[in-house]
Amino acid sequence: MAEAVLIDLFDLTLNSQKNFQTLLKTLNAVPHHHAAKTKFRCIMCCSNISCERNSDRDSYDLETSNGLSALLREFETVSNPSMAALLYTIKQKIDEKNLSSIKVIVPMHRKALMKAFIDRLFTDVYNFEFEDLQVTLRGGLLKQSTEINMITTQELEAIQNEIETYLRSLPALKGELTIITSPLISADIFIHGFTTRTGGISYIPTLSSFNLFSSSKRRDPKVVVQENLRRLGSAAGFNVKKFYRIKTDHANDVWVMGRKEPESYDGITTNQRGVTIAALGADCIPIVFADPVKKACGVAHSGWKGTLLGVAMATVNAMIAEYGCSLEDIIVILGPSVGPCCFSLPRESAKAFHNLHPECVRLFDSPNPYVDIRKATRILLEQGGILPQNIRDQEQDLNLCTSCHPDKFFSHVRDGLNFGTQIGFISIRE
Repeated sequence: MAEAVLIDLFDLTLNSQKNFQTLLKTLNAVPHHHAAKTKFRCIMCCSNISCERNSDRDSYDLETSNGLSALLREFETVSNPSMAALLYTIKQKIDEKNLSSIKVIVPMHRKALMKAFIDRLFTDVYNFEFEDLQVTLRGGLLKQSTEINMITTQELEAIQNEIETYLRSLPALKGELTIITSPLISADIFIHGFTTRTGGISYIPTLSSFNLFSSSKRRDPKVVVQENLRRLGSAAGFNVKKFYRIKTDHANDVWVMGRKEPESYDGITTNQRGVTIAALGADCIPIVFADPVKKACGVAHSGWKGTLLGVAMATVNAMIAEYGCSLEDIIVILGPSVGPCCFSLPRESAKAFHNLHPECVRLFDSPNPYVDIRKATRILLEQGGILPQNIRDQEQDLNLCTSCHPDKFFSHVRDGLNFGTQIGFISIRE
């Protein structure tokens, strides 16, 4: 049974007794078939519902018209001439109620179009069921079934453009877009930074507002994340069409751009100008590497597993092997991550951090000691030969705990599975 029922009357004109009666029957059936579970009933239309009377048709009797009016009051009506705006507004209402099972009652000639919009604005979190609304088009004609189920490449492009244009028009939420940078990295050679959670359009509380990662398990679709990324590229000055993010595996594999791309990796290096590379973070450390001498750079995603596996030095070693970088020239900036105040591990897992250095663990004798992955990462980098003065993690909010600062950062530890994601990024100026 559906938790939400949407009835599509977007371009329907009630200019025939058959359409009028069909709508009446459909509206009347919804409360009976879905009453137990349905928490949201909605009618979608481009403007006010119209009921055109034609002189050569039988006029609708007053009782039937009054019956329609009474039924309409059982539904919320959302109208907008833009399908993108209409469905995005409805999505917000569905998300406010945390619903996921949705039935769409739609005229056959609009089903393919509706599905195309839904595919772009919703993720696999939602389960859609479609039911035909048996109505005739103006003039009493129906398209052939082959036409109904077809949507052209040009139509798909128009749908994508309509969605992108609408999302671009939305105001930023939770404040202005903020990018944390380090003066240790030359702004003349590189574009770099770490994002916070403000200045985007993601509206779901744990993803709001500058979420930069979409997955089938979250309610933020790719088009929303892409709009957030577009805003970041515009503010920072990089080309979003040449943007690459890591494919996290919580390990230590590194992709050297120009070589075959692995299925998953937690580090990227490049010396290609104009290409932006990024590491994800939502408690794990997004790390940025820069060599101003060889003009090469890298990023790494370092959670507790990746830290112990040495992903940071694996990225450094890839830069040395591929671009001839020297250890003394490589600058490393650790982005915001969870602090030892909020991150604990079972004692058996924490033991490896204690063996690295006792200061990496607090309350070691407890069942779940607190672990400092930032300190561990710095120690491993220094042991690997990176100069201490070339490692920065204590300035401009870099050392703030992501879990302790919900106004600034996303956090998996704090927010659970439906968490948002910030990034660390770098590119070599063209």
